[in-house]
Parts: sequence; structure tokens; C-alpha cells
Amino acid sequence: MIAPMLEKVKGLSEARIAKKIYGLTVGEAAEIISRAFGLKDYEVARLIYDMKKKGLIILVDPNPPNNFIFYLFSHRSAWFWCVFVVVILTLLTIFVFPQTAPFIYLRYVLGSVYVLFVPGYVFIEALYPRGDELSQLERFALSIGLSLAIVPLVGLVLNYTPWGIRLEPICVALTALIYCLLLIGAYRKYGYYMLSAVVMNYEQD
Repeated sequence: MIAPMLEKVKGLSEARIAKKIYGLTVGEAAEIISRAFGLKDYEVARLIYDMKKKGLIILVDPNPPNNFIFYLFSHRSAWFWCVFVVVILTLLTIFVFPQTAPFIYLRYVLGSVYVLFVPGYVFIEALYPRGDELSQLERFALSIGLSLAIVPLVGLVLNYTPWGIRLEPICVALTALIYCLLLIGAYRKYGYYMLSAVVMNYEQD
């Protein structure tokens, strides 16, 4: 019975609903819609998602980070620390942990992620900081594709340096590149949060 109920709501114009919930938190908006139309929680969530997808509403963080450091140590940057830890663990499995089971298997798994996913992922995060610019599947596919393009380029550059293509120079160069793109992506995401807050305050004024 979801479809008939949602059709009834849509008949009243989603744009009118969007105007009524403007400036409210998601929880407050969901409560108003639920009371007005008798919808269940998942039905309200679907309606709000549809309105966001159509550009009728914009979900803005009510408490954006005050500065870049605050952003880095907030829950918003969980992706940043996940990548940071994966890279550190990968380097530990290569240079510190013994090359015996079970550490060798951990090295295989983390090494694959480190080479085939992480470089492209941080590049995509730096290029598209907004979460709604690409779907998760698109981000995943592009991360793998770009990693397959970036890593050989790093090796090509190293080939013309005194260090050559060896394990240590490749790890250093790839880690430096990943962390540079990681910081750029984090700063661009922080800038997006700040810009969203400025736009919201301007519209309210």
C-alpha cells in the first residue's frame, strides 16, 4: 500500500510540502509529514529522498565544522581516517610484520587494496567532494579504473629517477601521492560543508 499513499501525497505537490518543511531538521520534517499524511517512517524517508533527488530540498549540516582541523577530527572525516589506517597497515605488513602466515595473507589483501583501489579512490574524493555527484557504484568503478592508470604512471616516473622501480621507492612515492590527494580531498569536502552553511544562512537572511 506504499504506492497509493505516496501518490496521494504527490497529488498535493511535493513542492508545497518542501515549502512547509523549509528550515526544519530532518527529524522535525519527518514528524510533520508523518502526522499530516499518516505515513510510516520508511515511507516518509522515501518521500524525503525523492524530494532531495529532484532538487526540491537540500539537506544541510546544521553544525558545520568551524575549521579544517575540527573537520578532520569529526565523524564527517571517517573516510579520511579509514584510508589513512589502511595505508599505514599496508606499510607495516610490507616492512615490519614477518612474511609468514597469517601476516602474509594480510599483506596480500591490504596490498591489493593499496594498489588497486586507494589511489583512484582518493583522486575521486578530491575531484568530486560532494557525496551526491556520483553514486557509490560509480565511485567504486572509477576508483579501480583510475588506480590502474595512476600506479603505472608512478612507476614510469620512478623509472627516470635515480631510485628506479624498486619496492621502497614505489611505496614511498605511492604513499606520498595518496596522502597528498587525501588532504586535498578532505580540504575540498570541508570547503563544501562551509559553503553549504554560508548559502543556508544567506537564504535564511
